[in-house]
Amino acid sequence: MVDRSPGDRLFDALVYALLSIVVLVVLYPLVFVLSASVSDPAAVMKGQVWLVPKDWTWVGYSRIFQSGEIVTGYRNTIVYTVVGTAINLAMTICAAYPLSRKDFHGRNAIMAFAVFTMFFSGGLIPNYLLVKNLGMLDTIWALVIPNAVAVWNIVIMRTFFQTSIPHEVQESASIDGCTDFQILFRIVLPLSLPIIAVMVLFYSVAHWNAFFNALIYLTDRDHYPLQLLLREILILGEMQEMVDMSDASLAQKLLEVEAIKYAMVVVANLPVLLLYPFLQKYFVKGVMIGAIKG
Repeated sequence: MVDRSPGDRLFDALVYALLSIVVLVVLYPLVFVLSASVSDPAAVMKGQVWLVPKDWTWVGYSRIFQSGEIVTGYRNTIVYTVVGTAINLAMTICAAYPLSRKDFHGRNAIMAFAVFTMFFSGGLIPNYLLVKNLGMLDTIWALVIPNAVAVWNIVIMRTFFQTSIPHEVQESASIDGCTDFQILFRIVLPLSLPIIAVMVLFYSVAHWNAFFNALIYLTDRDHYPLQLLLREILILGEMQEMVDMSDASLAQKLLEVEAIKYAMVVVANLPVLLLYPFLQKYFVKGVMIGAIKG
């Protein structure tokens, strides 16, 4: 063991203290929302819930799973996330792999055009008119096609292909008679599990949390994702201060809305929280390797 100087020990103590504060700041909102979701909504509104639940109740969760609209929204969100992520991943791989090949002529010019779209876009109204003219309004395609690929993710995956998979391996496979598709599916993709996991995490979280495109393009409530319904509940909760609470029936409904709000936050974020631990090691490795150089 190497003796550490008092200055080093003091530095370590300050680092651990700072990291402990950061952990508390990050964890407290999560613990509070979880506690509030199983506490009496009246106690939550009075500010009596900090960390430990008070007057346990499952009314928020029971109302969620009794509501056909919320269950439908949950199902819609799962469908949008799975289909959208699959399209995103396929499009990103198909764009990043050719752009990573040294023998693909014009790849720098194509990459420059793609990066240009990161800084300039048509805007909301042209996008809406395009989606409308394509007949995609009020369909799943309005949520997954316009955002089928993210240029930044193409840059990350292209950089991973360039830095982590030797070009000589691909040349050897080509000499042995492999086609470009065989090289991609038999060599490149099996060696790219870390970056693929990163892309799945990025895209799936983006789809799961998205509500703005649904707000713009969807009118049928049967097609609403969970996040759009959660937005309505949160807006309704913010209106409580403007409502006369002397009406007992109305006050009870607003208390139920308060319980549903916290329960919805827990239910909406639970899949992402369960998914991340399994992808964490790939996430760290893929981001670090994909960010070495552009």
